[in-house]
Amino acid sequence: MRGSPHSHEIYEMNVQTASPCFYADFMKCQPLNFKGTEGVVGLTRWIEKMESVFNISGCAIENQVKFATCTLLGAALTWWDDGQIRTLDPEAYAMTWEVLKKKMTDKYCPQGEIKKLEIELWDLKVKGNDVPTYTERFQELTLICTKFVANETEKVDKYISGLPDNIYGNVKSARPKTFG
Repeated sequence: MRGSPHSHEIYEMNVQTASPCFYADFMKCQPLNFKGTEGVVGLTRWIEKMESVFNISGCAIENQVKFATCTLLGAALTWWDDGQIRTLDPEAYAMTWEVLKKKMTDKYCPQGEIKKLEIELWDLKVKGNDVPTYTERFQELTLICTKFVANETEKVDKYISGLPDNIYGNVKSARPKTFG
């Protein structure tokens, strides 16, 4: 009969080896497709969903660009095939997710568009009493217009400032520290 196992043996018995994320596992998480015609908000939603899928599926860092670019369609696929694969081949798939995000943002989020969205965020107010629509649009815009809401306090203050007076007082007196 053996004595009690040493702590490192117990640890080894409890460690589960993570199974690799295959393309099929990635696709089961239902990533969004991106065509290149959806505009800034569409790209932002695609990036946000892609990062969620990477996290849920356990996608290895070295597969992120390869798997993500399989969701490109239409003009975005042409941009990837002609502009990236032909130019960078074989290094195209070696770029990081952060580099791909920057390239796609540069391509599909022209500065003029971002400026318009920043102005929209600056002027955003609840219309009627439709707080859910206001909240959804606020969340979309803050994903894109990061310099206006650089931290959680600024985000909360900006959100509250767009609420109608009858709601504003109640929310302000509650002094929320975080959004959402």
